[in-house]
Amino acid sequence: MTYSSQVTKVQIAEDWLPRYTGMPLDAFGDYVLLTNFRDYVDRFARQFDCEVFGKNRPMQAASNDHGLTIINFGIGSPNAATIMDLLTARMPKATLFLGKCGGLKHSTEIGHFILPIGAIRGEGTSDDYLPPPVPALPSFKLHKFVSEKLVEQGFDYRTGVIYTTNRRVWEHDAAFREQLRSYTPIAIDMETATLFIVGHTNQIARGALLLVTDVPTSPDGIKTSESDAAVTRDWSQVHLDLGIRSLADIEEKGEEIKHFHY
Repeated sequence: MTYSSQVTKVQIAEDWLPRYTGMPLDAFGDYVLLTNFRDYVDRFARQFDCEVFGKNRPMQAASNDHGLTIINFGIGSPNAATIMDLLTARMPKATLFLGKCGGLKHSTEIGHFILPIGAIRGEGTSDDYLPPPVPALPSFKLHKFVSEKLVEQGFDYRTGVIYTTNRRVWEHDAAFREQLRSYTPIAIDMETATLFIVGHTNQIARGALLLVTDVPTSPDGIKTSESDAAVTRDWSQVHLDLGIRSLADIEEKGEEIKHFHY
């Protein structure tokens, strides 16, 4: 592809989204599940008997026959920003992040689900899109559908503010843990704030359903290979099913999730 001197963001995204995922543009659905885990894409593909694209690419993707796509965009806020920019090539009607997080409150235990009402922008990446005072918020109508599915399936869930950071290894840092406590978030992750801000910038409806996988401020709650494997075994399929049901419900009801640009 050759760009003109007046190259646009959409032109770049149209070329890069298939390049990153290996999936043709016309194969992407109107509703997109985002995740950091290749296993979720493989589970999705087995469930709907569809092809996994991008096995040797930075991102993997799959689409079923009902307009639903799942993408593993990798870990961290730069990757989160990248996928929300690349999705401008398709402008989906809704995106839902199925992520994992560390619980920071006594009320957040391993296996709990969190529907964040907002996210603290501790990652820095989102500052390249909007000034720091702009809050990182989901599309609340999308969260309404997710909430309904959680209740229908008999799952308790929490709401609250997520702290998003670029730091992956911080559990040993007492000063950082104290800073977290002063901000009073319910959980910590590495993507949610970025997804919300870049989604807002690009006028893409976005939400997040987070699964608590560890309690990192407690020494015996820090994630290990064994504990992560247990959470994956017990909760990953439930997490994925909730995401699929939520976006399928929006499609079936034909409701529009409007984006208001301020």
